[in-house]
Parts: sequence; C-alpha cells; structure tokens
Amino acid sequence: MTDASSLLTSPLHERHVALGAKFSEFGGWSMPLEYANGTVKEHHAVRESVGIFDVSHLGKAMVIGPGAVDFVNATLSNDLGKIRPGMAQYTLCIDDQTGGIVDDLIAYYQDDEHVLLVPNAANTAEVVRRLEAAAPQGVTIKNLHQDYAILAVQGTKSDEVLAGVGMPVGHDYMTFEEARFDGGDGEPVGVVVCRTGYTGERGYELIVANSAAPALWDALIAAGQQFAIAPCGLGSRDTLRTEMGYPLHGQDISLDVNPIEGRVGWAVGWKKEAFWGRDVLLAAKEKGAERLLRGLVAVRRGIPRPGMSVSLTSHVLLCEVTSGTFSPTLKKGIGLALVPKFVEDGAEVGVDIRGRREIFTVVKPPFVDTSVRES
Repeated sequence: MTDASSLLTSPLHERHVALGAKFSEFGGWSMPLEYANGTVKEHHAVRESVGIFDVSHLGKAMVIGPGAVDFVNATLSNDLGKIRPGMAQYTLCIDDQTGGIVDDLIAYYQDDEHVLLVPNAANTAEVVRRLEAAAPQGVTIKNLHQDYAILAVQGTKSDEVLAGVGMPVGHDYMTFEEARFDGGDGEPVGVVVCRTGYTGERGYELIVANSAAPALWDALIAAGQQFAIAPCGLGSRDTLRTEMGYPLHGQDISLDVNPIEGRVGWAVGWKKEAFWGRDVLLAAKEKGAERLLRGLVAVRRGIPRPGMSVSLTSHVLLCEVTSGTFSPTLKKGIGLALVPKFVEDGAEVGVDIRGRREIFTVVKPPFVDTSVRES
C-alpha cells in the first residue's frame, strides 16, 4: 500500500477537504474519490445537468522547438497532419518492439513549435523519458506535471457555467481556445479551454496555473449554483467513462494490449511513414486480432469487477473483466473485457462473481447514447 504522506496533492486539495471528500490514490496522487452525495448522484448530475472534476493528476508536457509537430507526428500514433493549430487529437504512445500501448494521451496542437501533451498520471514520466531520448537537436520536452491544474466541467449545462466566468464556449469538439481569467488577485492568468472530456457529455477541460486554480474552481462553483453543479470525484468519472466504453490505461489497455485489440486502432495514422511501433502494428493488423475489447451487460443483477473470470460455459474460461461497475444510467452491471474474437456480439457469457456464475451479454460499446458529446 502506498504511504499517504508520499502522495502528490492537487492545488485544490484543501477545497476538497472542506467539501468532505473521500480520497484515494490515483497514479501517485491523492485525489477525491467522491463527495458527501456519493458517486451515483455525482454521475447523474453530469448526465442531467453539470458537474466539476479536479483532474490535476493528469500529466502535462510541452514539446517545444522548430519541428516540434513533425517530431510528435513521427513518434506518437495518430496523424497530426490531419488537424491544425487550435485542435486536439487523441493519440497513443506505442512500444516500438512489442506494439503494446505505453499510454494514451491528448495532443494539443498550439503551433508548429509547441505541442501540449496530456498523458495519464502514472505514465507521464515514461512518456517524457521516451520523447526526450528520441528528440532531435533543438526540440525539448518540458515536464509540467506539477505546474498546472486541470479542471473538467462536464454536462449539458457546461456552456452556461463557463460563460458565467467569462470563458469562451461553443467551439467544436476536440478544439481549444486560450482565454484570460481574472481571479481578483493580481494580473489575469492564461487558461487553455479545451472542448474535451472523459464522460461522454458535452464539456470542457480547463488547464490553468496552480496558483490560479483555487480561484477558478470557486468561480465555476459559484457560476454553477443555479444549475445545481456538483463537485465530482474520480469514482463517478470512472462510471461515466465505462458507460461510454472508454478504455482506461492500466486496466483495459496496456503494454500487453495493442491498439487493434483495444479497439483504438482509429487513433493510428496507418498511412504515416513513421511512428513508434509502426512495423509491428502493420504486421498485427495484417494478421488480425484474436481478442477485442468488448462490453458486458448484466442479464440480471450481477456487478462485474476487474479480475473476475469470464467463461463461455462453466468449464471454458475466456478472459477476465478489465473494467466493471454498476451503471447508474442503465441501473445494471456493465463491464469491459478482452473477449476472444470468435465470441459474437449478443452471445451470453458467465462472470464469476464471488463464486456465483452470473450471465452477461457481450455487446459493442458504448452502453449509452453518445450523441450529446457532439451537440
């Protein structure tokens, strides 16, 4: 067990303590798991109105210098040539030897000499290490992991909340704008307002210097009061992303899973001349995957959890659950698993839940409607 005293904390930690948050360890950080109302109510707040998350544990790294975009494009999987400055892109850091996923991250294309990367907390140092080792002369990678906070405002009323604090709203999904926030304590500070998120709902992620994060959090909470804004922990973030079938690195995708198996091959620029893992992934694509990340929906009342075995019959083991939870939207258990390809969508399988074989249906995620994300 990780010693709590060794964990990093967000610049908003005292705000969370004051709100009665229950904390848990995430990638070496002590972060809010849930607040007094609990995960289910926080989940519904995002689906029905608006919630605010502190996701400052996420990594931040800037690739800087002449040719920064070309360098990122020659290393990470997706094709930055398909987007332009002011746009963001989901991409992967692939191991060049195995084709496994070192991390999944968002790249923010600021200009040809600046690309902001947001990896997962636990993988930031490794992604930065690999980029630094490969960087050509003149290109540097600056690890900003502990310099900036990230606040996520997610839900159908997210535009109204951001507009209430003077932030730009209404830009397209996977784009970002730079703004200024006047917290009333000195000069206004810069905020990167990103139309991104991990919940499936309309929403934004705001990247701001640690020093201004508490004032921005307070302002967003105040602006959201008329919409019953809910502070949300990483527990509800997990139930929301699982309903969307979004993979979590370290559970659903990892160094042991390639993008084809993890159903994130759409984030690979297959026609690019170079990126880490290109040759091994092209060979894997040609061969075809023997397993795919699939969804599991409970037929009755069972709730799957990571590590539970999945079987075709009581004697034919298929795989293990990689992510599993109770879906507050569907009011039933759902999960993700790397299911062998021969098992068809619609098939029934068993999940061993504390010695009891519960029946689940194999489906292709997402589990809930995704149209709100694009609205």
